Amino acid sequence: MLRQLSTAPRTTLSSRRIIPTASAALSTLAQTHATSLSSWPGTSFTGKKIKNYIGGTFTESKAEKWIDVHDPSTQTLLSRVPETTESEFEDAVGAAKEAYEGWRKTSVLTRQRFAMELQKQIRENADALAASIVLEQGKTLGVPDAHGDVLRGLQVVETACGIASNLMGEKIEVSRDMDTETRRLPLGVCASIAPFNFPAMIPLWTIPLATVTGNTLVLKPSERDPGAAMMIAELCSRAGLPPGVLNIVHGTVPTVNRICDHADIKAISFVGGDKAGKHIYERGRKTGKRVQANLGAKNHAVIMPDANKNLALNSLVGAAFGAAGQRCMALSVAIFVGDSRSWIPELVERAKGLKVNGGFEKGTDVGPLISPAAKARVIDLISSVHSEGGTIHLDGRNFSLGAESPYRDGYFVGPTILEATTKMRAYQEEIFGPALLVISSPTLDDALEIINSNRYGNGTAIFTQSGATARKFENTVNVGQVGINVPIPVPLPMFSWSGNKDSFLGDVSFYGKNGINFYTQNKTITSLWKAEDAIGNKASVDMPTMR
Repeated sequence: MLRQLSTAPRTTLSSRRIIPTASAALSTLAQTHATSLSSWPGTSFTGKKIKNYIGGTFTESKAEKWIDVHDPSTQTLLSRVPETTESEFEDAVGAAKEAYEGWRKTSVLTRQRFAMELQKQIRENADALAASIVLEQGKTLGVPDAHGDVLRGLQVVETACGIASNLMGEKIEVSRDMDTETRRLPLGVCASIAPFNFPAMIPLWTIPLATVTGNTLVLKPSERDPGAAMMIAELCSRAGLPPGVLNIVHGTVPTVNRICDHADIKAISFVGGDKAGKHIYERGRKTGKRVQANLGAKNHAVIMPDANKNLALNSLVGAAFGAAGQRCMALSVAIFVGDSRSWIPELVERAKGLKVNGGFEKGTDVGPLISPAAKARVIDLISSVHSEGGTIHLDGRNFSLGAESPYRDGYFVGPTILEATTKMRAYQEEIFGPALLVISSPTLDDALEIINSNRYGNGTAIFTQSGATARKFENTVNVGQVGINVPIPVPLPMFSWSGNKDSFLGDVSFYGKNGINFYTQNKTITSLWKAEDAIGNKASVDMPTMR
């Protein structure tokens, strides 16, 4: 068993690497938001216990082990998450299994109305959801970050409102008086394992599509920031979702393994890091489950000499350092082709201009990392560049907000720009922090070779004003999601996620048409209603020829 498996992506070093200092109190802004969220059932932002959500009821766990959730800006204790017991887990799966028998028989219009009402509830409560994300995850409050997390999940809910059209089957008369039709039917009880870096968006990748297609769901949010998922459960209830259709359990390795092993769970959706994702995929597949797993990434941007300089530099800074670099689609490598290398000093100056602070503070660009272990790992990888002969153009390792700041104990790393080679550890591993590697390349072909040789294939981008150059890039690069002058080319949910190579395990990816395919199975029915049977009285013994 993987002793350090975590459903939160890309934090693998022990928290012993950094010893937390005495916890600061929540900032005044954070305290205001925490108090305003205290009325939400099932969750807590004031040091209390998080509940499970089983059969439509928020229930306190009888767990012996509890996991502390801290505000990463101050280290203040926000809540305690249970390591859900085996009995409680069985109750959740049992509630989902029982609810499935009724939910799958509801009309598609009933399920569609749920999605429509859910999107209304999310819109009305977007501020509360975003505030919970800032408190637990550390993102900045604005639209590009915490509110963006909610918005991108909401877009999947809105797309799910079209399920009445998207769930249509096919029918044809294959022979005289004989029809064959295909129907899309639900799988049964499904499970979703979400990461820490998108505590609203990833649950909303799965909840709408799983439920509108007629399935029931057991969701395990990250143990580091479960608040948004618990709030979404309440919103689902307000939107009319029957008890048991959505259930939420908490925990770490034991809960994950129960999801992988349980015979009544038919499919698992996972987003997170390599180690956890490979474990879940292999263990889940052994028990016959359908599994989709989005894993790590190393996303490259190519900057051509003819690019719009202002657009390219601003895009690099935003895509590399937004969300403190804790995105699987963050740009983590910039390949400057030819004379564009001369732009690196200006890139450094723009990165220096970013404001690092608590997520509720006005004008903040970069918030904290999720944990002391995450900070330790990022600092270690930055340091490795120097020890391996690379250059640190901008060093955020010793960033401090000062002893008087309420965020003095937060897990902050400042924007960092490193010049490295593809042989260095910082290139080979996913940093998952506010650190951008820059590499020089003489030609576009050399840049393409670097990207195509990398084992990951989540996203890539090119900045150029040449249509021919862009065309060559998009046709030659072996990465699933490509941006042309677009730094983070995540497709909207009418399309489907298309990361490839070692960034994805499974046959069917997330949301869009693929999402519907993942949560459904085909049933084919062939029927014969012979017209002459209405009046005929003699049986036929001829060999059927299907003519």
